[in-house]
Amino acid sequence: MQDTGDFYATLTSFADFASVSELRHYTSAPADWLVVIADIKGSTAAIGEGRYKDVNMVGAACITAVLNVTKDLDIPFVFGGDGATMLVPPAVLPAVRDALLKTKRLALSGFGLRLRVGAVPVSAVRQTGLDVLVAKFQLSPGNHLAMFTGGGVAQADGLIKGDDGSQGYLFADVETDAAPDLEGLSCRWEPLKARRGVMLSMLVHALAEDRQAASATYARVLSDLTLGLGYDPQQNKPVTAENMRFRWPPRGLHAEALATRGEGGYWRKLAFVSWQSLIQWVLERFDKEAGGYNAPVYRQELRDNSDYRRFDDTLRLVLDCTDRDVAVIERVLTSLRREGLIAFGLHQADSALMTCLVFSLTDSEHIHFIDGADGGFAVAAKQLKQQLAAPP
Repeated sequence: MQDTGDFYATLTSFADFASVSELRHYTSAPADWLVVIADIKGSTAAIGEGRYKDVNMVGAACITAVLNVTKDLDIPFVFGGDGATMLVPPAVLPAVRDALLKTKRLALSGFGLRLRVGAVPVSAVRQTGLDVLVAKFQLSPGNHLAMFTGGGVAQADGLIKGDDGSQGYLFADVETDAAPDLEGLSCRWEPLKARRGVMLSMLVHALAEDRQAASATYARVLSDLTLGLGYDPQQNKPVTAENMRFRWPPRGLHAEALATRGEGGYWRKLAFVSWQSLIQWVLERFDKEAGGYNAPVYRQELRDNSDYRRFDDTLRLVLDCTDRDVAVIERVLTSLRREGLIAFGLHQADSALMTCLVFSLTDSEHIHFIDGADGGFAVAAKQLKQQLAAPP
């Protein structure tokens, strides 16, 4: 059998997000690969308790745990706010399962959050008539995000959520006290205050079942938004030089120490990240460089490597908007909804949250997950689901 382990690594990347829905960028995943889903059960209740930073942290931890046990491979992933989607080859499934079950235990014992984890073979998805198509979006040299289309990811998510334990998609729990390897995961930056007034989390889903028609719909969405706003909405970046703030001690220090404590324990890790973040604060305060960390260079790279634009059969954007921008966006999306083309969900907040995954500072390899505060994508998803359940 042909080795497909380098499938994602060999994909040709693209850098123009405006063309994200164009099928020429996408390639069918190998049939023996698996769609891995991790999502937090009861995330709505946790959000209602003001714990969305914890929800974000656990979602990002799932990605970190998988990447840390598949270091020799290039693994596609998408951060969902209250969960994550990944695509892995069969050879690493045992290690991935073990890493996610450890993360599941950590989520419950450390954060009081219940994590659901499982995997569906791409071949099983195709038996339903759908597919898993993958594209590779370049944020900057060496840093990429996966984009998915074909309906297969949503199908896998549904199969895992609907598994009562007999279908074999859910990962069966095992007794373990071992901690997952979450090295590289951090949340030290202050919430990103909206400079224009509103941090808007936006979900848009094309209703067409035909791939070409759905692709045309997403292109129409981006085009109509640009026309309505009078400029490309991608200019409304939520991460800018003006709203990046680093304080000491960081508000997210407890969550970082709790998630990454490993075998050494919480207090030892808290002491380490406190000292490390103090050094980072000094470097940020005086724009200095030390130990591979160059403060002004890192901040620029961070802005380039923020994932405020995503696509996994649903367009996901976090935009810094004026009240007028929000009104225009809602008017454009409502018009497309009335045409029967889309369902959508929006959520407004005054800031966005950022969770960081740093692979290598010296090689400028780091990615930063962005989500709106006070629920972000998870709250927007409630409106989206309501529209999907009702006729346009």
